[in-house]
Amino acid sequence: MITYDPITLAMPLSKVIGEFILENGRLPEGDELKGIMRRFGIEESCLDRGMMVYRTKFLVILVFRGRENVVIDIIPSTGELSDALEVIAYKDKKLGAVVVEIVPANDLEYEGNIGIEPIIIDERTLELESNPVLGHFEEDENGISLVIDRKTYERWKSRGDVQTCPICGGELAWEGEKAYCWDCGYGLRVKG
Repeated sequence: MITYDPITLAMPLSKVIGEFILENGRLPEGDELKGIMRRFGIEESCLDRGMMVYRTKFLVILVFRGRENVVIDIIPSTGELSDALEVIAYKDKKLGAVVVEIVPANDLEYEGNIGIEPIIIDERTLELESNPVLGHFEEDENGISLVIDRKTYERWKSRGDVQTCPICGGELAWEGEKAYCWDCGYGLRVKG
């Protein structure tokens, strides 16, 4: 798994947080968030009341845990805020659900969602109500690819449009169980 830029951390991080909510029926607490970050091999830099700072060679990550939300800012170490993303997990009382979404940190440039379908989990039944296509990123001789598991692919295939890139919304070109997006340049592979 690689974490070169905000999207390569945001997507697998969202997936892990969503899995945590499905298993536990709640948002992760501070120590649980630390454990999640360790799973990604991210070095802890600073802990303060309600805020954690982490870093990798390519990213700076700020984690804020509120009463009913978790906000994780993922900023490239170059400081380019226009490339920064936020992973936000919160309880949506209107929907009666817990939502995990990836949004641009710079709302002025993007004006909202960047195209990645949010995780929506019914708060009462803990059933997935959305169709997010999340995984982790790997690099090989063909470039960087989003790697999804078979279960995610089958759910996506039955409920969504497998011709649309789950990262940017562009069109995917498929060859067997591999695809390439001409818009964002990421590949996609089904594993397992």
